[in-house]
Amino acid sequence: MIELNFSNMMEEVIGVKGISERRLENLRDKIESAYKQIVQRKWKELEFLDLPFRDTAQIKKIAAEVRDDSDNFLILGIGGSALGPGAILEALSPLHNLQKSPKVFIYDNVDPRTLKQILELTDLKKTTVNIISKSGSTAETAAAFMILWDEMKKVLGDDAAKRFIATTDPYSGSLRRIAMENKMRTLPINEGIVGRFSVLSPVGLLLCEVIGFDSDELLRGARDIHEKCLIHELWQNPAVMFSALLYLMESEEKRNINVMIPYSDSLKLLSGWFCQLWAESLGKLGMGMTPYPSVGTTDQHSQLQLWMEGPEDKVIVFIRIDDYGADITIPASFPDIEGMSYLSGHKLSELIKAEEESTELAIAKTERPSMTIQVPAIDTYHLGQLFHFFEFATTYTGFLMGINPFNQPGVEEGKNFTYGMMGKKGFASRKSEVETARQKKVCWKI
Repeated sequence: MIELNFSNMMEEVIGVKGISERRLENLRDKIESAYKQIVQRKWKELEFLDLPFRDTAQIKKIAAEVRDDSDNFLILGIGGSALGPGAILEALSPLHNLQKSPKVFIYDNVDPRTLKQILELTDLKKTTVNIISKSGSTAETAAAFMILWDEMKKVLGDDAAKRFIATTDPYSGSLRRIAMENKMRTLPINEGIVGRFSVLSPVGLLLCEVIGFDSDELLRGARDIHEKCLIHELWQNPAVMFSALLYLMESEEKRNINVMIPYSDSLKLLSGWFCQLWAESLGKLGMGMTPYPSVGTTDQHSQLQLWMEGPEDKVIVFIRIDDYGADITIPASFPDIEGMSYLSGHKLSELIKAEEESTELAIAKTERPSMTIQVPAIDTYHLGQLFHFFEFATTYTGFLMGINPFNQPGVEEGKNFTYGMMGKKGFASRKSEVETARQKKVCWKI
């Protein structure tokens, strides 16, 4: 089971820049309100809480078909539809395409150069394409799908639809309609599931199975942390404590930047996934906390100086790994060179753990706050726990802030301007706004 160590957030450990037990106790009324909204299911978007208990039989069936007949698996999606699968791929199967099949490509942008390279690298006759879009109308994903559909039709004709899987709304939307009309395989994203909370739905589970890992283990991990995140006691519930501490640091100490630093290359994309979850859920109505993706030990040599002696606006969240599942002993290559010989005989896992613990201590000595999530191993079970823990914590934090953590009005505004610029019906006024804005920018160039 993953554990949260928040010692270095507390006044008793790091001094006056920490949070006192009294301040946490004074937050109990707000915590109680947040807790009730979750257990009483005040929001339909809390459906993500049910995902760890869903059946995976259909997902496993489709994944087996993909493994049997595909050399390549191409995901088309953006935001949570790509970040979740990407985090799973990097955590469970590092350097996957160099050693395993089917090879996995995640196209999560509309950079033409990237898609052109993917098309050149893959034989479409042996490629399965998974389009992930709840509405089916997300511009980036729709554009990529239209291109892949056209290319598949060129090589497969009427059989093109057999090479597509649509993960989308089970009842309505553009993609659902196309999938039904063309008899594509489909997997559901239910109405109550917001994209950034969808990793434990078919959005992430299909990729997990395609690369050869048991999605039931991902869900088992989520189920086990689920119970801890519903404990009705601040000092026993890790998700509530994580949320309460960061909320107090932001609202009372103006520490509104949250650095996420896992000490593992395999969890680097988990940081990226967390950043979308945290930023899009909490950044609204003039409020929010800025997530800051990082990775140890690499960023000790690029960012730690800023954290140690720069503006006091950050909280560092370490992710510490107990068992890396592999190890290498450092040989006695240069016994006469003091600057290297001291490392001989030690293991790389020993060094990375020492680096993490040393960085924790160095930050604590400057009285700057941090906390640590301890992960026993990087495997399917514990990855499921991390996903579900952060989803719980984000939800609690939104409710403590008094906001809706499930909408994204700012993102929708940007989408509407794009629709206008690209000529979508009903968005002509947005195109006019863009043209007016262009005129204002003409003079301000060098």
